[in-house]
Amino acid sequence: MSSTQKIIVLRFSAMGDVAMVASVLQEFSEQNPSAELIMVSRPAFKPFFNHIPNLIFHPIQPKTIHKGINGLYKLYQELRSYKPDAIADLHDNLRSRVISTFFRLTGTTIKRIDKGRGEKKALTQTVNKVFKPLKQTVERYADVFRELGFSIKLSHQISKSAQALPEKAKTWFSDQTPKKIGISPFAQHIYKVYALEKMETVIASLSQLGYNLFIFGGGEREQHVAENWAKTYQNTYNLIGNFNLTEELAIISNLDLMLSMDSSGMHMASLVGIPVVSIWGPTHPYAGFLGYGQQESDCIQIDHPTRPNSIYGNKPCLCGVENCIDLIEPKTIVNKIKEKLNG
Repeated sequence: MSSTQKIIVLRFSAMGDVAMVASVLQEFSEQNPSAELIMVSRPAFKPFFNHIPNLIFHPIQPKTIHKGINGLYKLYQELRSYKPDAIADLHDNLRSRVISTFFRLTGTTIKRIDKGRGEKKALTQTVNKVFKPLKQTVERYADVFRELGFSIKLSHQISKSAQALPEKAKTWFSDQTPKKIGISPFAQHIYKVYALEKMETVIASLSQLGYNLFIFGGGEREQHVAENWAKTYQNTYNLIGNFNLTEELAIISNLDLMLSMDSSGMHMASLVGIPVVSIWGPTHPYAGFLGYGQQESDCIQIDHPTRPNSIYGNKPCLCGVENCIDLIEPKTIVNKIKEKLNG
């Protein structure tokens, strides 16, 4: 397929997965500047794609106008107006398959992600576990475009490009001397969250060392926790509930480092070129979800024969009496951050 084609890209959720798609499309657009992309995802994720040239963002609203088979047919009719040459299904769920089927009936080329479900099952099973690194998810995304005839070679490098700070965040960055660390301590699944009392110990130590700390990611409950930390520890700031996603990305792009769970915070930092120290529990970077361009050596995790036992972190740890993530000592995390910032 020539690089002048118009491609509809489907990936609706989750937040971290969509951020990884944006990292791939950034490089795809650079290497295929005449290709046109129509990215279909949830409206909240549009900021991930704002800086990608030749890309149109088209929102899917599955709870309202695009709900059910009739809603998906309406979405198909909206997308058909772009006159696409192909569909890149990077989600492979029921909704994306229905939309693809509508297009297939009109003769449009469809290529779909191979999620490697069999390999992932072998990686996470307790008996006869096959413990080896699997293909990275970003490469699985890129493979779809390769199957469509495009050339794309992922660099697997982060590239920092600081964006203009929101007005109400500028005072936090007026002093360039202290290193600035983002902390994304929450996750969609509780099993991926490092114990909050231990994370507070990490925050206390980093604050005492003179770093500026910025807490990201979460809803009302998490906002309350972050506000308490901000009140208790010097140079610690809560961003939850105070900035939109575009503003958060701009702030992250001005940091020196992000500390994150295996969660969207890691992928947002990767998207704007910030190195990440990540904490892992029942999941594992071998499953292919390490942040784009991040280093496995910056992953903090406990070696245990049952790890990983989950791909998405929606299952409890099987390591015994104490969850493997809770076996990680706060000082291990603090020392890794010091090493990373001073190395």
